[in-house]
Amino acid sequence: MAPLEIRPVRPAEHAAVGTLCVAAYAHAHAVSEDYAALLRDVAGRAGDAQVLVALEDGRPVGSVTFIAHGGRSHEIAGPDEAEFRFLAVAPEAQRGGVARALVERCVAETAALGRARLVCSSGDWMDGAHRLYGQLGFRRAPERDWSPKPGVHLLAFVLAAPR
Repeated sequence: MAPLEIRPVRPAEHAAVGTLCVAAYAHAHAVSEDYAALLRDVAGRAGDAQVLVALEDGRPVGSVTFIAHGGRSHEIAGPDEAEFRFLAVAPEAQRGGVARALVERCVAETAALGRARLVCSSGDWMDGAHRLYGQLGFRRAPERDWSPKPGVHLLAFVLAAPR
């Protein structure tokens, strides 16, 4: 396995990263057309958040959106919190440490900003992600669980950021 490079996505990569996000989510669960359009909208997310891409041999294999200051990508972060969303790893790269590296980068970004916590929401069917969050020290925050629409239940996770 080649070394993983994680950096902000470049405009020329938006389409490829959007396609990667749809493939990753569809690999684990059915994705509606509306949600697929949201996953593909990397340019929209990059307008008010930091979209990070993980590259292996120059090829995108994962992505995450790090939200430091609210904006339209924001979901559950409160004051003194950062948030991440849209964590996605290409199906062929899953279980290779890409998701861990992307979340660890979000943890580092949160600490660098001096925020107290890093938060995320995750579909109740995303057992692998939930295990990863537990391994990284996130705790479940059921009081912050929510549903963006009927039939979709999102679980909240919180990590106290290292200072």
